[in-house]
Amino acid sequence: MVKIGVLALQGAVSEHVRSIEACGVEAIIVKSTDELNLVDGLILPGGESTTMRKLMDRHDILTPVIEFAQAGKPMFGTCAGLILLAKEIVGYDFAHIGVLNATVERNSFGRQVDSFETQLEVKGIATDFPAVFIRAPHIVEVEPNVEILATHEGKIVMVRQGHLLGCSFHPELTVDHRITAYFTEMVKESLAKKATV
Repeated sequence: MVKIGVLALQGAVSEHVRSIEACGVEAIIVKSTDELNLVDGLILPGGESTTMRKLMDRHDILTPVIEFAQAGKPMFGTCAGLILLAKEIVGYDFAHIGVLNATVERNSFGRQVDSFETQLEVKGIATDFPAVFIRAPHIVEVEPNVEILATHEGKIVMVRQGHLLGCSFHPELTVDHRITAYFTEMVKESLAKKATV
């Protein structure tokens, strides 16, 4: 069975687990390299990106996660997870995982009190996805190999770069599992491709 991990150091972990299981695949909580080695794809949840980075360092899992991405295994970052994936962060001299060819800006849509939900058109997935934005970042610019999947008020809020998926909002905080299902298909395609090599 396909196994999708959720990096469980901080953030909306249980909601992602629920969404993965609703898509008919196994969800695994990932807090260590041993657990990371069990999974075929990995979700980096929302939370607080600086705190998550510190916890990744403390758990010695940053380098294994980078190697996971470099090996072509699918990864999906939501909100803070998107910030972790990005190669450039506005106002910061360093990236975290740094594998997604995009520049992101933190807290682009305001503070916690400015949280909102809106209907988004997501290319290839939905014309009416209920997107929840909480202290959300946005993607300032992308390199040519990154496909823009969704925008909101002129700001890029979801992208795909091959086996990497990132979004500014929280798909796991709704009962709409279409984006998680899309990532699940990415993982299945990756496994099928590996099986034919």
